[in-house]
Amino acid sequence: METRELRYFVAVAEELHFGRAAERLGIAQPPLSRAIGQLERRLGVRLLERSSRSVSLTAPGQVLLDEARTALDAVAAAERRTRRAAEAVEAAPRLVLATKAGAANELVAKLLDRYAAEPGAVVVEVLLGAPGDQSRAVRDGRADLAILHAPYDDTSGLDVEVLVREPQVVLLPAGHPATGTAGLRGADLASLEGLPAPRWPDDAGRYADGPGPAVRDTAQLLQLIELGRTHLTAPASAADHAGSAVAAVPLLDAPEVETVLAWPAHSRSHDVARFVEVATAL
Repeated sequence: METRELRYFVAVAEELHFGRAAERLGIAQPPLSRAIGQLERRLGVRLLERSSRSVSLTAPGQVLLDEARTALDAVAAAERRTRRAAEAVEAAPRLVLATKAGAANELVAKLLDRYAAEPGAVVVEVLLGAPGDQSRAVRDGRADLAILHAPYDDTSGLDVEVLVREPQVVLLPAGHPATGTAGLRGADLASLEGLPAPRWPDDAGRYADGPGPAVRDTAQLLQLIELGRTHLTAPASAADHAGSAVAAVPLLDAPEVETVLAWPAHSRSHDVARFVEVATAL
């Protein structure tokens, strides 16, 4: 398979519409349809179910979508890391750390200060993004390391070091009736009165339909909680930075959250290794 074919297929699989996928790719629809048909014939499987009204993924199509994203990320990572290696020859080497905007700020600040004090430490750039983007940034080469939260974030294919374990809480607007209880359970979240779950963008930047507000980052989400528009399930430490207008209620049946440092499993970077050592010691 060629990377061009994989890009075409991912666009159709994410849009589930040949016209929108063709527009996104900047090509005409007929050659896109032919390319997908050729890919199906070569693989000997049906990837998409087509009708006059809709397009849907088959089970093999879902597998190829997951694998194609990984493959395209690997190609993009190879390109980015090669260019960054060339830049490091001409300028000072650096590390890029991906983390969620407004999350784990205190931990990240302590980690950066501790690493900066190490002999031979290189410059660390912080890449802030919406939840869910951090693991992708490591996979596609935009970042060398990432602060992730399991089980929320996908750590498959990455090496990780656990930094913190803590219980989960539900952040609610202060004064909500549930804040006077001993705790909530997962089944209670769907029925929180007037507080529908927030909607995060997917890899294509699209929001699923639903009653909850569309959000981009944790800081924006905390403001919406204060206004009584939604709730947030988060590590207990998130309550420390939420402000007095937000209350934390224990989520009684939820597993602990692990804040982890993640990096590519194949990395042989001495700078990455030293950063991991410092983080583990901290």
